[in-house]
Amino acid sequence: MGVLHFLAPKPFDGIVPRQLPGKPRTYTYASGAAELGVATALAVPRTRRAGGWLAAALFIGVFPANVQMAVDVVGNPKASGAVKAGVLARLPLQIPMILAALRVARRD
Repeated sequence: MGVLHFLAPKPFDGIVPRQLPGKPRTYTYASGAAELGVATALAVPRTRRAGGWLAAALFIGVFPANVQMAVDVVGNPKASGAVKAGVLARLPLQIPMILAALRVARRD
């Protein structure tokens, strides 16, 4: 997904919360770079524990964008019920992702 932030940034720009200062593209590129950095840290055994902590922080950090996407989709009368259900279901799924990242971070 990190690569897609650079190859096709427009959809990511659209979910950057409008309350944030600056341009959405800056956040899109920064989060894409963060995703690539976290993935690299998780892939390298020597940095995997740090990668777990970074992954948990990343999942928490991008949560406002997931909320923004849900608000936008749920408020869109053209969005199907299945799409609305999908974006809403995604929100609580962040919890097991954060917990999994913390398990990686806490491994000995």
